[in-house]
Amino acid sequence: MTHLDGDHGATAYVGRFAPSPSGPLHFGSLVAALGSYLDAHAHQGQWLVRIEDIDTPRVRPGADSDILHTLEAYGLHWHGEVIWQSQRLPRYAQVTQQLMEQGQVYGCQCTRKEIKALGGVYKGHCRNLQLRGEHLALRLKQQQPVYHYLDALQGRVDIAALEAEEDYIIKRRDGLFAYQLVVVVDDMDQGITHVVRGADLLIPTARQIGLFQQLGYPAPQYMHLPLAVASPGFKLSKQNYAPAIDRQNPQPALLDALRFLGFAPDPELVTYPVADILSWALSQYQRQSLRRALEVQVSADANGKTQIQQL
Repeated sequence: MTHLDGDHGATAYVGRFAPSPSGPLHFGSLVAALGSYLDAHAHQGQWLVRIEDIDTPRVRPGADSDILHTLEAYGLHWHGEVIWQSQRLPRYAQVTQQLMEQGQVYGCQCTRKEIKALGGVYKGHCRNLQLRGEHLALRLKQQQPVYHYLDALQGRVDIAALEAEEDYIIKRRDGLFAYQLVVVVDDMDQGITHVVRGADLLIPTARQIGLFQQLGYPAPQYMHLPLAVASPGFKLSKQNYAPAIDRQNPQPALLDALRFLGFAPDPELVTYPVADILSWALSQYQRQSLRRALEVQVSADANGKTQIQQL
C-alpha cells in the first residue's frame, strides 16, 4: 500500500518535540526542536513536548528536567502538559492486547545475531510457529506495507520492499515496548497532525505510517530536517557525547541553529533576547526556504565559531 501524505484539510495543526532523556540537549536536538517549534507557530498551531523515556536502560536520571529547562532558556515554550512515555505503559499494553486479539501479533524467538546471519532482514521465520511463553519478542504482522510516501521537505521517499514488508518488533524480549509502537500510540492519543524531526527517521517513518493505517487512524504529515553530523554518517547524539548547548548564553547556538536550517540572521541578533530572535525567525519562516539535505556537517573552527557545511 502506498501513502502519499497531504495536509489535514481544516484540522488544527498539532506538532510536537519528543526528546529522549539520555543526556542534555545538544545542537542536533536544538535544530529539531527549533524546526518543529517554528513550523507549528507559523501554522498557528500547538507545539507539544513529550519525553520519550520508554527505553529505560538509556535514561539518565535528571536528563528530562534538564531538557525542559534548556527548552525554556531558548524560548521554546510548549503548550499543555508534558507527557512521559514511562507513565503510559497500560495504554501500550492495551493496544498490544488489541492487536493480539485481532491476530496481528506473534511471538518471535530470533535474536539479532541470528537475523544478521540470515542477511540482516527478518523474513517471518517465527510467523507460523505459534510460540508461547516468556522471553519472546512480539512482532507485528505487516499488513500495511508502505513502499513510498511524500515528505514535506525531502519529497518522495522510497522504501525497499524487504524493509517495507518486514514484520517488526513492537515489544522487545526484555519486556520493553518498542519505539515504533509507542510513538504511533502517543501521536494518536495526542492528536498529532504534523511531525517535524531529523532525517535519521526518514525510513522508519514508513513503518509508523503503516501502523497508523493498521490501527485505522490517519497518519500525520511528516517533514524531516537535515541531520546534524560531526562527519558524514556520524550523527551528533547523546550516545557519541555531543556537547550540551549553553543554557546560560543561548543566543549564539540559537542563531547557529537558524543558519543550519537555512535562515540568514543578522549577526547583531546575537545581542537580542531569545524571544525577539524567535519572532524574527517566525517573520521569515517559509518551508520552501529551509535547507533541503539529509546531512549537514557541524564543526567548530580554531576560534570556537560554528561551521556549517552541507554534504
